[in-house]
Amino acid sequence: MWGKKYIKPKLQIFPINLISFISLIPLLLYSNHSIASSDGYKIKIQISGIADSVCYLANYFGDKTYLADTSFVDKKGRFVFEGDSALPGGIYIVAGQSNNRLFEMIIDKEQKFEVTSDISDISGKIKFKGSNDNTLFFNYINFNTAKHKEIESLKKSLSKLKEQPDSLAAINYLIDELNKELGYYKLKIIEEHPESFVTVIFKAMKEPEIKDVPLLENGREDSVYVYQYYKQHYWDDFDVSDDRLLRTPMFHRKLEQYFTKVLYQHPDTIVKDADIFMVKTRPNKETFKYAVWYLTYKYETSKIMGFDEIFVHMVDNYYAKGEAYWADSSVVKSLTKRADALRSILIRKTAPELILIDTNGAFFSLHHVPAQYMVVMFYELDCGHCKGEIKELKAWYEDNDLGLEVFAVCTDTSLTKWKKHIKEYDLSWINVNGTRSITSDYHDLYDIRVTPTLFLLDREKNIIAKRLNTEQLRPFLVNYHKKKQPGSE
Repeated sequence: MWGKKYIKPKLQIFPINLISFISLIPLLLYSNHSIASSDGYKIKIQISGIADSVCYLANYFGDKTYLADTSFVDKKGRFVFEGDSALPGGIYIVAGQSNNRLFEMIIDKEQKFEVTSDISDISGKIKFKGSNDNTLFFNYINFNTAKHKEIESLKKSLSKLKEQPDSLAAINYLIDELNKELGYYKLKIIEEHPESFVTVIFKAMKEPEIKDVPLLENGREDSVYVYQYYKQHYWDDFDVSDDRLLRTPMFHRKLEQYFTKVLYQHPDTIVKDADIFMVKTRPNKETFKYAVWYLTYKYETSKIMGFDEIFVHMVDNYYAKGEAYWADSSVVKSLTKRADALRSILIRKTAPELILIDTNGAFFSLHHVPAQYMVVMFYELDCGHCKGEIKELKAWYEDNDLGLEVFAVCTDTSLTKWKKHIKEYDLSWINVNGTRSITSDYHDLYDIRVTPTLFLLDREKNIIAKRLNTEQLRPFLVNYHKKKQPGSE
C-alpha cells in the first residue's frame, strides 16, 4: 500500500514566504500552456532508505516556490502525489520534512508516471517509467555530472604541471574536448526532441554566441559592438511566450539579470526596454502578467535614486490604462495613489512650491530663493538622526563654494521650541516651519514619511537628487557641478 494522501491545501507557500505584492496572487492560480489531459495527475515515487515520513511536491514560480501537494511516506519509502486536475507545466521539487530538496523533476504533458531511486544517490540511481522528459533530463544531468568530475580531476593536475607547458597544453585540450562533449550532448537532445520541454529548457539556458567581433584601430575588439549584440540577442532562444518557464528558476533569473546587469542603469533606458519587453510577452497572458508585476514591484521597492520614475511609468501605462486586467480596482487604486504621490518629486521635475512662515511670521517662498543649488531639508526637533544631519549639513553649508543654500523645514508645531533650536544651533540658513503654510501639506507634496529627508535642487529648482544624506550629497554635488562646467565631458 502506497503512502496515504494528505488533504492538500488550496494554496500554501513552500517554504513559507509570502509575496507582499497582492496582485501577484492571480498569477499562481491559472495557466493556459501545455496542460495535460483533464484526468489529473498521479506520480508514484519510491526512494529506498528515505527517513522522512512526509514528502512535499512544490513548484517554482518566479523566484519563489509553492506547495503543490503533500503525501505520507510508507515504511518502504513509497509515496504518491495525486490530484483530479492536471498540474501546470514546469520544474517541480520533491522535498522532505525539513524542506530539504530530494530532487527536481519535470512535470508537463506526461503526468502519470513512476519514479524509483535510492537515498544514497538519488540523481545517479533515479529511474522514470512513463516520463520521457524526465528520462532525457536525468540522462543529461548524470552525463553532465560525470564529465564535470573528469574536468575537475584534470584541473587539479594543472597546478602540478606549471613547469611543463606541453603537458599543460595537452590537459587544457582535453578539458576543452570534454566541454564540447557536453555541448554536443545537449545539442543532440535539442535536435532529436524538438517538442520536448527539456529542449525548451536547454534553449532558454543558452547565452548569445558572439562571433566575428570587429576590431578597433588599436587592434582591440569593439566592446560596444559586443555589448549591443549581446543585448539585441539576449532573448533569442528564450521563449517568453511559454509560461512553463515561469515555473522554472530560469525566467526570473533571466529577467533579473537583464534589467539589473545587462541594461544601462538609467530610468530612460529601463523604461524604453520595459515597454519593448512587454511586447515580447503579450502573446502569453501569464508571462505578460508576471513581467508587469515584476517590473512594477521591483521599481516601487528600489533603493536606487530616481528609479521610482520607472514605477510611475509602469503604473501609468499598465495599471491605470487597464492593461493589468487581473488586478482588481482596489489594487489599481492603491498603486495609482502611490504613483501620484511620487509623480511631482521625480528626478528632473521642478520641486513643488512651498510657501511657509519664517521666524518673523512672514510667508517665505521656496521658488523665490535665488541660489545656484539648494538643499530642502525636512526635520523634527526631537529626532536624533535629524540633529546629527543638521550638524553635518551646517558644516558643509558654511564650507562650500558652490553657491549652496539650505531651505530647512521644521515639522514641529511649537514655534517657541523651534526658534530656540535655531538659536542653539546657530542656523543662519533659511528656516521655515512646515505647520504654517499657504501651499498644500508638505507631507503630500514631498512624500515625507520619515525625517530627516533631503532634496537637492538646481538653479531652476529642478530636483537633481533626493533622499540622500549630507555625506552622500557632498560628493554627488561636486561631481554634478563639475559635469556642468563648459568643456567637461
